[in-house]
Amino acid sequence: MGLQDFVVAARTLCKSPAFTLTALLTIALGLGASTAIFSVANAVLLQPLPYKNPGRLVVADMELRKRNVPDLPFSNADFIDLRDGTKNLFTDFAGVLTGPAIAPRDDGTSEQIHWASVTTNFFRTMGARVVLGRDFSDEDGIPQPPEPPAGAQSSAPEPMPAFAILSYEYFQSRYGGNADVIGHTLRTTGGAGLVIIGVLAPGFHLYFPPAENLESVPDVFIANRLGYAAANRLAFSLRAVGRLKDGVTLEQAQATADHVAAEARKNFPFSQTAGYYIHIEPMQQHLIAQVRPAILALMGSAIFLLLIACANVANLLLVRASSRERDFAMRAAMGAGRWRMVHPIFAEALLLAAGGTLVGFTLAWLGIHELRVLAPANLPRLDSIRIDASVLGFTALAGLVAAIIFGLAPAWRASQAGLMKSLRGNHASGLSAGGRLPSLVVVAEVSLSFVLLIGAGLMFRSFLDLQRVDPGFDPNRLLTFQVLGVQAVKGTPADRASLVKEIEDRLRAISGVQSATASFPFPLTGGFNPIRWGTAEAIGDASKFQATDYQIVLPGYFEAMHTPLVAGRTFTEDDNSPGRNGVIIDDILAKKAFGAQSAVGKRILVRMRSPEAEWVEVVGVVAHQHTTSLSEPGREQVYFTDAFAGSGRVHSWAIRTGSDAASYEKQVVATIKGVNPGLVVIKTQPMESIVREAQAGTRFSLLLITVFAIIAGALAAVGLYGVLASAVRLRTSEIGVRMALGAERANIFTLVVGQGLRLSAFGIAAGLIAALILTRVMSTMLIGVKPTDPATYVSITVAFLAISALACYLPARRAAKLDPTTALHEQ
Repeated sequence: MGLQDFVVAARTLCKSPAFTLTALLTIALGLGASTAIFSVANAVLLQPLPYKNPGRLVVADMELRKRNVPDLPFSNADFIDLRDGTKNLFTDFAGVLTGPAIAPRDDGTSEQIHWASVTTNFFRTMGARVVLGRDFSDEDGIPQPPEPPAGAQSSAPEPMPAFAILSYEYFQSRYGGNADVIGHTLRTTGGAGLVIIGVLAPGFHLYFPPAENLESVPDVFIANRLGYAAANRLAFSLRAVGRLKDGVTLEQAQATADHVAAEARKNFPFSQTAGYYIHIEPMQQHLIAQVRPAILALMGSAIFLLLIACANVANLLLVRASSRERDFAMRAAMGAGRWRMVHPIFAEALLLAAGGTLVGFTLAWLGIHELRVLAPANLPRLDSIRIDASVLGFTALAGLVAAIIFGLAPAWRASQAGLMKSLRGNHASGLSAGGRLPSLVVVAEVSLSFVLLIGAGLMFRSFLDLQRVDPGFDPNRLLTFQVLGVQAVKGTPADRASLVKEIEDRLRAISGVQSATASFPFPLTGGFNPIRWGTAEAIGDASKFQATDYQIVLPGYFEAMHTPLVAGRTFTEDDNSPGRNGVIIDDILAKKAFGAQSAVGKRILVRMRSPEAEWVEVVGVVAHQHTTSLSEPGREQVYFTDAFAGSGRVHSWAIRTGSDAASYEKQVVATIKGVNPGLVVIKTQPMESIVREAQAGTRFSLLLITVFAIIAGALAAVGLYGVLASAVRLRTSEIGVRMALGAERANIFTLVVGQGLRLSAFGIAAGLIAALILTRVMSTMLIGVKPTDPATYVSITVAFLAISALACYLPARRAAKLDPTTALHEQ
């Protein structure tokens, strides 16, 4: 093809502005959707993590298989065993844990900071650069010497300083980029001073799944002193990252980790009875495992939409080709070869694809901003979704492939030798005037659209089920927030308990507040880790212990949360006293422990505040709360009072109000500051927002798939309409003959509608088969509904047949209203 072909094609397209605009918009919708979703897939699934040689980084997790705990941080002791036992395969293993703290400013105010405690080799393992000062050395992590035994003559050892490296962003915001900060001490409320030794390069992130509750952008990194208490295998905190040596395979690494875990099971009773194993997987795979199926499903939906758009444009071009048959036949009669005959078709296709690509790219650029807003918080690397060279390359390639797809069918038709009959005015018989090709394209459109509609229907059913989930509490008119700094208050547990009580009383005194309470952790906000529980049979057989999530709560928690009481009673102020051992369990734990018997007054073993499990008495049973997810019930739960855990442990607060909870935010902050200016209030939000966020993943997928499905259904209907309208137009004379021979208008109407519904039926049949196969990849996205849900398939089939009938109506009505005399004159 030469420049002249494109000039002619451009002129031809300009003469048909309605056709050109329709084709451009159709292509743009398909390309825009696929480009926007590809930008997400590229950032989350395809782009390597921003670490040195990220393909060699792996994450190790503990598994307690006998207690159904698949993902747990390492204890210090188990981490040391893993690090030392894999030195032949790994350059090193590093550990990290994160948390919040309060740092006083020079002006007397306080700020919240996020810290990360890392092993001294962490930045070397990850390949992070220190741009000011120095990196941690092994000496920075030397364990603190133990306290001398009681009665010993030697004096207590001098406390060793803690060393810290600042993130570049915190270095700029707190210290204004002043290099003199190196060597200074950063104070935190209630903690030891941190000697600043370095500053990281800009943009360093910790990329772990959101469910692991690691802060992605810590302000301060502290050298972890693993300590002489490393033998405690029941304090789980460290997330482990390792770097494989060159040439070492993942299978070899897993085999070595299996040996380390086997040795622990042989030597330590807890590891044996809990079923301790180690799971090794690439860091990138570990990060995206939960979101990968949803993103692939969305990418598949977007590609389906692009294919449907291509089919639609192909049909539009086929209609144009049928109206230009005499022109093509004339070219063939004058000796034009097949390739030369299709030049105009492909030139038009490439111009349409180029224009559609530009418009589609613009739509994608606008859509990416909306995707960032709509995307759930648990989507990793959300900040890196952008238009880059890979996305540009994808858009250009998709546009080129689209041009080939929708240009091929009309080009093939134009090159057929049978077109010579057009010079003699001959036409094929029947209402399938355009031949079988347009009909096959429509069948493909319908089948692809049907698959998308089935996916949207399944997601809609899932979302409805998610909306109906009872979380075990009433989120309405509930304002939640965290109060940091209580644990930093110097004094006895009684002093901290008094401070907590004052906060509670002050909050209750706010006009319009019906109740106030606190917990640690708080439902649906993260931070849940399992502890073990058992009945008397676990005394003789530790393998009988099971895992449960726990919460530390204040008396009045269940009343404030509107959590139903199933049996017994809730906590009183007397229960929230040192020495009391009453607990409340949920109905799931009660059934597991005591079956149909009443749990009230009975005892269970729990390991919460001591290395060994201790007996506690069940004073009440409450309804199960969804603590980590709305889509899954989660583990059973046991509740302790704040005093049982040592007082001051609760930091997640909630107030129930008589009106809009969000309007109380300023009063809450002022009240807390009035109790103690050193306290910091963070993460203030209505509980309804937290529940909505828990639904965000399903809502995000539902919204996108539904939009794609609606566009696809509309394009399929337009395609069906176009084929039938073209058939009626080209067969006007034939219809006139039928009517002249006695055919009723109703017969003509039924004939056209019947043809359209047959095409739809073929498409739906093909779509049913494809949907039964393809929707299985959505299994992890569905809640309370199976991929083969009969109700969804039946309802979508009926709806699609109705859409098809509507698309058939207008051409059928036009055919039925033709005047036989006028129609015969066209013969």
